[in-house]
Amino acid sequence: MESNKESVESKNKIVILGAGESGAGAAYLAQKVGYDVFVSDFGMIADQYKEQLKSWNIRFEENQHTEEEILRAAEVVKSPGIPGKAPIVKKLREKGIPVISEIEFAGRYTNANIVGITGSNGKTTTTSLTYHILKNAGLNVGLAGNIGKSFAYQVATEQFDHYVLELSSFMLDDMFRFRVNIAVLLNITPDHLDRYDYKLENYAASKFRIAQNQTADDHFIYCEDDPETMKIMEGRRIEAQQLPFSIKKKLLPGAYLDQDTIIINTNKAHFQMSINELALQGKHNIYNSMASGIVAKVLELRNETIRESMSTFKNIEHRLEFVAKISGITFINDSKATNVNSTWYALESVSAPVVLILGGVDKGNDYSMLKDLVKHKVKAIVCLGKDNRRIHDAFEDDVEIIVNTFSAQEAVQVAYHLAKKGDTVLLSPACASFDLFKNYEDRGRQFKQAVKEL
Repeated sequence: MESNKESVESKNKIVILGAGESGAGAAYLAQKVGYDVFVSDFGMIADQYKEQLKSWNIRFEENQHTEEEILRAAEVVKSPGIPGKAPIVKKLREKGIPVISEIEFAGRYTNANIVGITGSNGKTTTTSLTYHILKNAGLNVGLAGNIGKSFAYQVATEQFDHYVLELSSFMLDDMFRFRVNIAVLLNITPDHLDRYDYKLENYAASKFRIAQNQTADDHFIYCEDDPETMKIMEGRRIEAQQLPFSIKKKLLPGAYLDQDTIIINTNKAHFQMSINELALQGKHNIYNSMASGIVAKVLELRNETIRESMSTFKNIEHRLEFVAKISGITFINDSKATNVNSTWYALESVSAPVVLILGGVDKGNDYSMLKDLVKHKVKAIVCLGKDNRRIHDAFEDDVEIIVNTFSAQEAVQVAYHLAKKGDTVLLSPACASFDLFKNYEDRGRQFKQAVKEL
């Protein structure tokens, strides 16, 4: 009799791996819908999430995974930061226990219309801009995914009609049945390849999971100028209605650039706006604005609302964020640039001579794509990281001055002395931050603080 009771119990048992924003939210929703919940984190749990779990009476452990308990789960919700190669995840899969993402889990408990946005670069900006447009239009909309409060927590506590979700490849990897009504794929460039056996095609396939459950009623928005996206499009059947965007050629339906004007045509609606009126400047932001504009027209929002939203939007912290102008030198915080392509975009958008602050945890970066821009725009590189050898090797022929520093304060002071009136000091590291900082936000804030102290 005992074994039967245990199988009934285990059917109702859900384990959440990882107790950050995503894990805590998933735990709260799971408890609310009637699961027996256990949260397990292999590291320390941050105080705010520990307090939340205690106040919700949810059992948890930290600094360990109790396998006996975890392997009794009917299902496991895994935080996106935990790789599929982690021993506990391998054991779960060997036992045939489903491992899903928080997004997949929360999606079961909402009927909201989902706008999902992914891409190697620009997804946070595009997600924030899209949310800004929808909110300004008076829609009852939530913002979640890789940004803000977790999707699961909002599903448990709110009643939104629409969600705009920023979806990383790690979230998409553990999504199986979740359906995105309007999917946006901005671009595919090498990033996080350490999680994908160093194969770009594996990472690209992961990004395309955003469209995997779409139907003919849904929409798939993508960049026709992006070679990796187009390579996969050739061999793949997409069920959704396709709406591409380009700044190189005219597209109907879709979005394109006619001299200085963005033209958007969906099957039902038309919109145009001068790129000079956009709050977000730079070539990469024309793409981001096109993608957001197409979403708005699919939802049949008024042109005046879209135009006003696109001209008033304030960019997110740590993404090409203006910090200060001191002695005629402009300081820009682009700490969110954790891959080479992001740094390429940042350099492309700055017209003044640059003192570039670069470095951190290198994820197998290929710096060759930066060489041309560095040669023409960068007068000095200030390395900010514990091991800067690969940066020296990559750029020693292109830049006269490459200096090593080991704190944000030191990097800012050195950069300030190397720059002169009219120059820009750009923090755009192309690397993760975990060697010297808690995360890219911590790196960005320390940079801004150091600038204020000049």
